[in-house]
Amino acid sequence: MIDAEKTLDNIIEKIQIIDADDIPSIDLYMDQVTTFMDSHLGNNKRFEDDKVLTKTMINNYAKNDLLPAPKKKRYTKDHVIMLTYIYYMKNFLSINDIKTLLKPISERYFDGNNKVSMEEIYKTLSNSEEEMTDFIKSDIIREINKSKEMFLDNPKKDTDYLQLFALVTGLTYDIYVKKQMIESIVDQINKYEEKTSKDKKKE
Repeated sequence: MIDAEKTLDNIIEKIQIIDADDIPSIDLYMDQVTTFMDSHLGNNKRFEDDKVLTKTMINNYAKNDLLPAPKKKRYTKDHVIMLTYIYYMKNFLSINDIKTLLKPISERYFDGNNKVSMEEIYKTLSNSEEEMTDFIKSDIIREINKSKEMFLDNPKKDTDYLQLFALVTGLTYDIYVKKQMIESIVDQINKYEEKTSKDKKKE
């Protein structure tokens, strides 16, 4: 049967995160952006044929105001950072929710619009990822150990499956609660941004 702890170790070992220093400082054409993203996030794909990023995706993100338009068909380091955020968020958030989260980032920090740069924000968040990975791993191992204590009175074949099912349902509930938390925060940000926008129009 499946070894959940070994599966977890394999996932953590292969998972890729883009280091801010690896993002080219020179502007890139679209083909170069998709190649860069695929080379740095390709290990995260579930299936070999999955695409990390395509031209169509980039065009759709720009069309839906998730991503600022390129300059003369070239994408900056800030564009790549924005695309990285979108890559992770699109797995569990709607386009509108991502737009709500990233619009203030884009307006306030993109392309040197603030004393705090996009790169500084990205580096600050990236630096905490190792600690976050350790925390997440410990949390999942607790779930694995808890599931191993369940259904012990059943035949082994049933026990193995039911324990894995218990692990999946436990992880699912964890994701559900966190998704609810994220969506609630997004809704609050949306209300705040709408109020701020109305207040500015009154001035």
